[in-house]
Amino acid sequence: MRKLLLFSAMVMAAGLAPAAAAAAAPASAGDVAIQAGPTAQQLLAKTASCKQVSNGKYKTDDETGRTIAVCDAGSAVFWKADMDIDCDGQPTARCNKNTDPWFQPDTAYPRSDGKALIADQTPYIVVPSISSTWNFEKAGLKGAGSCAVIYNNKVLYTVIGDTGPKDIIGEASYATAKALGINPDPANGGVDSGVTYICFKNSKVSPIENHDKATSVGEGLATKFVQG
Repeated sequence: MRKLLLFSAMVMAAGLAPAAAAAAAPASAGDVAIQAGPTAQQLLAKTASCKQVSNGKYKTDDETGRTIAVCDAGSAVFWKADMDIDCDGQPTARCNKNTDPWFQPDTAYPRSDGKALIADQTPYIVVPSISSTWNFEKAGLKGAGSCAVIYNNKVLYTVIGDTGPKDIIGEASYATAKALGINPDPANGGVDSGVTYICFKNSKVSPIENHDKATSVGEGLATKFVQG
């Protein structure tokens, strides 16, 4: 209640009408901010065509064909795929060897304290391990790099937190899925299609586990991406 009164006072001081104030307040899902920068439509408009930079295409799952290309978009690269759930990292009640048949207690890129990321706390995405199909490092991406994930008209700013199989693409952490309204269960969650991943070249979020920082960095880069 105190926060609501404070927000109302700020609105009055700024001279904003209630509708404008509502538009100014960022949407959220749980404790994870969704969007306050460019809209999903603005970002997706920049991914309407694909200038393929991967040497081949990726599968979304072991049993599927190779249909997903990585595309260059100037200051970013993107791909459109599914979302499988990554629960790797520090064990929690939601992410552990009992809840996740493929659980690993580490991530490719650690937190600032040297420990693995926490998948049900930090929104991160997984990039395919370097192979002849695509070398994400040569494309300007790196651990803790900034990415926007778009699903169902929602935009979530994340980091590159882990690497996955060399021939599969389309995976993100429990926290990413939950924030976007996707079933985050590592055993049977995820979604089969409709997810766009945009990763900004030569970017870094520090510390990697700070989602507020990931959001502010991502919003700035996304704005430049849309305008450019």
